[in-house]
Amino acid sequence: MSREPWPRQRCSPRIPQARGGRAQRAVYLLLALCAAALLLAGQPLVPTARSLTFHFATLQIGALLKGTCYLAEEIFHLHSRHHGSFWRALSTCFPPGWHGPMLLISGSAYVALYSDGQPLGLHFILASLCQLLMLALGLQKPSAVEMSEMSERSKQNVAHGLAWSYYVGYLKIVLPRVKESMEEFSRGNPNLLACRKTWKLHILVPLSCDVCDDLEKADSNIQYVTDLTETTLARAGTKKRVYKHSLYAIMDEENQLWHCAVEYATPLQSIYAMSQDECAAFSREERLEQAKLFYRTLEEILKDSKECADTYRLIAYEEPETAESHFLSREIVWHLRQEHHEEIAVLEGSHPHTPSTALDSAELNLQISVSDLPQPLRTDGF
Repeated sequence: MSREPWPRQRCSPRIPQARGGRAQRAVYLLLALCAAALLLAGQPLVPTARSLTFHFATLQIGALLKGTCYLAEEIFHLHSRHHGSFWRALSTCFPPGWHGPMLLISGSAYVALYSDGQPLGLHFILASLCQLLMLALGLQKPSAVEMSEMSERSKQNVAHGLAWSYYVGYLKIVLPRVKESMEEFSRGNPNLLACRKTWKLHILVPLSCDVCDDLEKADSNIQYVTDLTETTLARAGTKKRVYKHSLYAIMDEENQLWHCAVEYATPLQSIYAMSQDECAAFSREERLEQAKLFYRTLEEILKDSKECADTYRLIAYEEPETAESHFLSREIVWHLRQEHHEEIAVLEGSHPHTPSTALDSAELNLQISVSDLPQPLRTDGF
């Protein structure tokens, strides 16, 4: 088998990694710097300890006041949200159990160190007033980064739910049967699917979430060939639900035909529809972020699925700013060529000398791009 030239380099979309613990390490670093600065200042110990305990008590007062404000709302939802339990509502409004004890400890320490002439109660009234002003002005709302991190860590973002639904409700059913369908088709058409590495379901993940229902209209170099063998199952009350894939012929720049089963990741249509619906309040930037998180989550799910191993290929891409009539076909062919060279390498008992083209977000040092434009993959900066 002759070796073809290696596929040309392409611009890969920037898929975000899961956030690490750098923020927490930054906290420890700044804490050490502040402690060092306090020691170098050479201030008397007692006034410094009194100021420190007062500031700490103020923070605990703020947390308790904030929880009290939330509790004022939650008591009207005891039955619908908290099963009629006041203590359950209380625990959700004051999640960390150490706010009360820490306020008691810091308040007691402040009283023990107290020496100026102002009434102690006045100090705490002023502290409460400051904290309530901050709450009223919305100065304690979490930043966009905090909200994004909380959403990702709790696995409660839109993309995570859609990725799991797509896997459990579709991919987990059809992927284990893909190779069997390909093999059945190949027996009758041995010249069309000669490369076994392409016997996969190629899943298109456009980060714009713009999904075209007809691939032939999306790119004239993509032509429908036939449908593979159907899978019929009883599913969620529907008798004989049909699952099937379409086989396409993809023409490259040299007019050579490449054949593969390819389709869009359908949950992206939901993300796109949400961005078009005012009720969802989904901005274009949020749509892009969710599309990238969908890809990363789906990639992680499929990597851990033994039954789906080597039955799929995710093709994530960002469409160019200027319309290109054959961009999609070139993107698919690029992956098919890579699979072809992977098979040649296996047959020759060697390994490719270039990295795998399948996007591995765990190995790439990538960040979410604020621009919707395609950008080159870099490892030396942002």
